[in-house]
Amino acid sequence: MPKVVPLEELDLKDYIRAGDTIFWGQAAAEPLALTTALVTQRAELGGVNAFVGISWHDTVSQDYCDHIVYRSYCGTGKNRLLARTGRLDILPVHYSSFAQKLTGNVDVLFLQLAPGRSPGTYSFGLACEYLWPLIRASRVVIAEVNDALPATQSTVEISADDIDIVVHTSRKPMTPPTAEPDALQSAIAQNVAALIPDGATLQIGLGALPSAILSALGSHRHLGVHTGLFVDGLTDLIEAGVIDNSRKKIYPGISLAGLIAGSEKTFKLCKEPDLLFLAPTSQTHGLSTLARIEQFTAINSALEVDLGGQANTETTGRDYVGAIGGGTDFARGGAASKGGLPIIALPSARRLRDGTLKSCIVPKLSGPASLARSDAGIIVTEYGHADLRGVGLAERASRLCSIAHPDLRETLEREMRNQAIP
Repeated sequence: MPKVVPLEELDLKDYIRAGDTIFWGQAAAEPLALTTALVTQRAELGGVNAFVGISWHDTVSQDYCDHIVYRSYCGTGKNRLLARTGRLDILPVHYSSFAQKLTGNVDVLFLQLAPGRSPGTYSFGLACEYLWPLIRASRVVIAEVNDALPATQSTVEISADDIDIVVHTSRKPMTPPTAEPDALQSAIAQNVAALIPDGATLQIGLGALPSAILSALGSHRHLGVHTGLFVDGLTDLIEAGVIDNSRKKIYPGISLAGLIAGSEKTFKLCKEPDLLFLAPTSQTHGLSTLARIEQFTAINSALEVDLGGQANTETTGRDYVGAIGGGTDFARGGAASKGGLPIIALPSARRLRDGTLKSCIVPKLSGPASLARSDAGIIVTEYGHADLRGVGLAERASRLCSIAHPDLRETLEREMRNQAIP
């Protein structure tokens, strides 16, 4: 049984050694009582490493880099400023490989859990995903057990024997920053929605464009959910009867996710016993699972796409703002699924501060090829879609030019003609 320690008596140097690597849940699953204690007591620990995911709180800050070295897979949320100042080391790996890549590097694991549905048990609350394999790989597991979290169901169980220290709290979970879709994003969303058949199983991300896409699916029927991230837009579609998971052969009737990033209406949904289950990344992102889901529709975004179909999902200029994440995992899943759709949605162009337009369909990427052209599927902008599956490079370039911004299309076509296709 774990030792219960009052929060005000928690002395982390009793459990953390100099040089240790500490992991914790991301986004709303961050155990703020523990991470706040870490940054407060950091000078007493002799220097530690922290692996963080999506960060919404100021516990990830250059102010704490005097004693904490931060590492992450993404430049999302508070990570972005840290990356801009050169204080964030990026691990560029596919989400599906996290268990393999991370379990050998963890010493201490911080969790935020909910009290379980039965006395003496625990729920993952808002995140299971890559935390699950870290539990048994960690020397010490410290759990903030927050009675304000929903006791979410999961495909795996965490027991009292998995936990060393428990700190009890009661606080509302964090909610994601709100981002209202604009007219451009709504236009892209309509083009994406037109591609999705009834009965499809969805994977989607976080942000204004994903929100717009989900809002555009109101007339669809019998959709399912198998995703890394569960957001409010999915809750809205469940309440509207659009998502019922009735045609899924894997976890029928159930929405499956690794991480929940929503508001009170989604937390309320989590309390329903059989609507939403959390799962490890091996289940949400594993190709062997995704390939068995019929009409698996992966909807992701990119910062830019080149004329061969490669996509940069990581950097703008010198700033690391995105991630490799699960983009390739889900694109391959959509390609392997019977009737599946691997979709990348993005605006045709972005307007710079000086008012000029910069095309997001480019002859050559300005950053890394996060998604290889061999994994390219369907690219969607506000001007239509370009299906690159089974298509040669010359035809790919032509199709991509056709969905570029009209004011930039002629220049792009000229550059396409002038350069040899690599």
